[in-house]
Amino acid sequence: MQRKLGVSTWVWTARLTDESLAHLATQAAQLGFDAIELPLEQLGDWDPERAKDLLGELGLHPLLAAVMPAGHNLIGVPRAEVEATQDYLRGCINAAASLGATTVAGPLYTATGRLFALDDGQRRAAYAQLRTALAPLVEHAAERGITLAIEPLNRHETSLLNTIDQCFDALEPLLGPGLGMGLDTYHLNIEEQDIAAAVARATEHIIHVQLSANDRGIVGADHFDWHGFVHALDVAGYDGPLCVKSFNPHNPTLAEAAAIWRPLASSQNALAADSLAYLRNLQAGGLR
Repeated sequence: MQRKLGVSTWVWTARLTDESLAHLATQAAQLGFDAIELPLEQLGDWDPERAKDLLGELGLHPLLAAVMPAGHNLIGVPRAEVEATQDYLRGCINAAASLGATTVAGPLYTATGRLFALDDGQRRAAYAQLRTALAPLVEHAAERGITLAIEPLNRHETSLLNTIDQCFDALEPLLGPGLGMGLDTYHLNIEEQDIAAAVARATEHIIHVQLSANDRGIVGADHFDWHGFVHALDVAGYDGPLCVKSFNPHNPTLAEAAAIWRPLASSQNALAADSLAYLRNLQAGGLR
């Protein structure tokens, strides 16, 4: 299956602005990408209408990622913080609609890096809180023609949703129009015992897919079974974009957040370009 190949601006920078977006979108198009993922850290960081025009001129398919730093939580915090997080995510949905994107992807449940032990009863209660907080957002997303793509993270970044099975435990009553799952191969590689089976389990609910090497470096220059993963997506019928995702170790904000303490390629452009070349060959059947 031939899919659009995209790249996240996180490969180069942390907090996106109109100015950095203009530069990076042009760069992504020149490298040969078909799509670009735009993180929205705070509402108003960049103008969705302006971005829509720019990406249209460059022929780039738009993708939007929500960011969940400290203070963005839907469970286990005072009601005011939950409501503020709902307001932020509602703003992301509206921004995606203005941008012309169809998804808002990310760990849309609690701040990345927030860790806490949960026994079975506490986990059931946390999942119930999450469904209550997400329900109006799912409804709003569906009304705007947007689907939220919930991303499970690895155990070092969250203790709430690490696996596809946990996503079903937490969210199954809400899955459908307005809510699906976002898969990131970096997290799947750490948490899933059988990645192909996890993809198969998520089949009709896969909304967004991010590709990251097992070390967050160049896709294909690692031990991840890319053939098996892409075949699993084929079997699952996922035909949406595949988005290369990594972080810049020379950007202190990104390096600390993603725990990247060394360069993962000769340059960030090389990481993007080499990943794209590998994926083009993989999709063309040139790699066996």
